[in-house]
Amino acid sequence: MSELVDVPDPHLTNLGAKGLGEPPIVPTAAAIANAIRDGTGADIRSLPITRDEMLRALREAEAREKERRGAPTAV
Repeated sequence: MSELVDVPDPHLTNLGAKGLGEPPIVPTAAAIANAIRDGTGADIRSLPITRDEMLRALREAEAREKERRGAPTAV
């Protein structure tokens, strides 16, 4: 249950508006994608992060690493 507060807060925004529940959910997906990239090198750029998306990103990360090392890439 939420309780609406009908008193503007001039310290928040120029209109005194308050958000209702958005801030806790905004960074979650980005944090998960960043953790995957940090742990595996796979750069995820779309949601939802599915198994197929993860495998595609891992293949691309492996190809980039091979190219960086100078090894030929698989066809």
